[in-house]
Amino acid sequence: MRTNKRLALVISFLLISFSISAQKSSLSYTVKMENPEWHFFHVSLSCKGIKKEFIDFKMPAWTPGYYQKMDYAKNLQRLKATDAAGRELKWEKTSDNTWRVLSKNADVINLSYEIKTERAFVASPYVDETRGYVLPAGVFLYIDKLINHPVQVRIVPAEKWNRVATGLDSIPGKRFTYKAADFDVLYDSPFLAGNLEELHPFYIRGIKHRFIGYKLGDFDKDQFIVDLKRIVDAAVNIIGHIPYKNYTFIAIGPGPGGIEHLNSTTFGFNGTNLKNRDGYIRTLHFLAHEYFHHYNVKRIRPIELGPFDYDKGNRTNMLWISEGLSVYYEYLVVRRAGVSTDGELLNALRGNILAFENKPGKRFQTLQQASYETWSDGPFGRTGDEVNKTISYYDKGPVVGMLFDFKIRQVTNNKKSLDDVMRYLYKEYYQKRKRGFTEEELRAAFENVAGVPMAEEYEYVTTTRELDYPTYFTYAGLRIDTTTKILSTAYAGFTLRNKEDTVFVAEVDYESPAWNSGLRRGHRVKWINGKKASVLLLDKTITDASPGDKITLTLYVNDSTKNTDFILERKKDRPFIIATMGDPEPLQKQILESWLKG
Repeated sequence: MRTNKRLALVISFLLISFSISAQKSSLSYTVKMENPEWHFFHVSLSCKGIKKEFIDFKMPAWTPGYYQKMDYAKNLQRLKATDAAGRELKWEKTSDNTWRVLSKNADVINLSYEIKTERAFVASPYVDETRGYVLPAGVFLYIDKLINHPVQVRIVPAEKWNRVATGLDSIPGKRFTYKAADFDVLYDSPFLAGNLEELHPFYIRGIKHRFIGYKLGDFDKDQFIVDLKRIVDAAVNIIGHIPYKNYTFIAIGPGPGGIEHLNSTTFGFNGTNLKNRDGYIRTLHFLAHEYFHHYNVKRIRPIELGPFDYDKGNRTNMLWISEGLSVYYEYLVVRRAGVSTDGELLNALRGNILAFENKPGKRFQTLQQASYETWSDGPFGRTGDEVNKTISYYDKGPVVGMLFDFKIRQVTNNKKSLDDVMRYLYKEYYQKRKRGFTEEELRAAFENVAGVPMAEEYEYVTTTRELDYPTYFTYAGLRIDTTTKILSTAYAGFTLRNKEDTVFVAEVDYESPAWNSGLRRGHRVKWINGKKASVLLLDKTITDASPGDKITLTLYVNDSTKNTDFILERKKDRPFIIATMGDPEPLQKQILESWLKG
């Protein structure tokens, strides 16, 4: 008994000592943007109270939310390590993304380094004379095995810049200084510095939401904020809970892409695109997608997506849930907010159906495989000839989500829906169990809400089985035209593009006349039927031709010319036009109305 008490005292003392030591240690970063036109971030780190013979500092190989290896470490230059007295410490690079500093139990280690930036993109850090976008995974080193350590960051913008936007909590009394509970939170919280413009904030359930960014452009900003508020409100109503203290939309400037975060999102934005109806709805769909991600993937998440492996990445079979269903809900929340019309919602889904159905990869790759293999394939499938063997979960995912939703509504007499599945996953795994869900738990959630097995629906996830659109659309009082039509016009199956004075093949449809003749993307075309090749000439040639006519292309191959002949055919097409039934039954009418309006 006495021995156990002594052991307990020793353990208690060690725990207290460790706690005191952990409290005394600190990690503080400063990011300066001097001479931003040179495209460098100047970074310094003060590391105190972590005494070791050596410390391994690591740079993530990717950033959560963008499932591709980015090799951020290659951009780190001019690393220098010193102790408290300014004496230089030796270091060595032990892997592609690891720098080992021989600290020799020094109480203070100061690092300085530069991050070279090359691309203005949402998944890359970037700085120029107009703004600085700090993507934390590409800027901040972390200490190996100390990913849970608290961290402080000070941003020093270029002299003429006035604002910094981020989702991180600021430290009172310290200008542009912020704190994160650990590196997972830091890597989830980008910064944008510059002469930024902020629109009027809005409140949902008493929670403040901001929209701030660089070079927003000219558009009706008051109406935009009114509609964005409606969209956020519609998304919140699906789950019924707001898990953050505030939320910030951060527009990083014109360009593609967006990445979701726990209480913010960063995205490319050009307000001039909002001046026509199509651009306006497309932009709001995009923002609804990124906003809904704070639920679906940041909190409602596959179990593999956390804790993160910043070296290797985190593979999962369930990105069709995280990404595909976020596409599905982006359409629904914009419609339920009263911003888009029924027709715009159905046309958006039709776009996904066409993109999926017109891609030959549907015969080769399952939705699960597309999710798992995105690290090698890319989010939209492989490139080159291999593009024809892959699909995108951004296209098939929302369509399959819709079929699940309609099935649940039909078998429960519209008492339950996919919304109930999402709420269950949120409450059971995020709020209650504080973790992600497994594939088995996800399937059980679908079937428990539906009250019936969903083996047939799951085959659309795990196999390449053809989707039975008419059956599921009928549940909601909708018709979809899946009949195959043979067009009367001539079909070649390829397109061209001009690059300076050269004409290249841009795209070739799989198993088209052009494909079967050996024509491939990137081939250089000199002549079309003996005339100098151009995009306009190809269009005219196809328009004037009839099925059965022959086309001769003269290609440049290995500094010589080669003729390729093929016969034009009639193209087969399925329009997938969606329309409402003329005389729906009461349940069909009820399902459609509640699906559209929530």
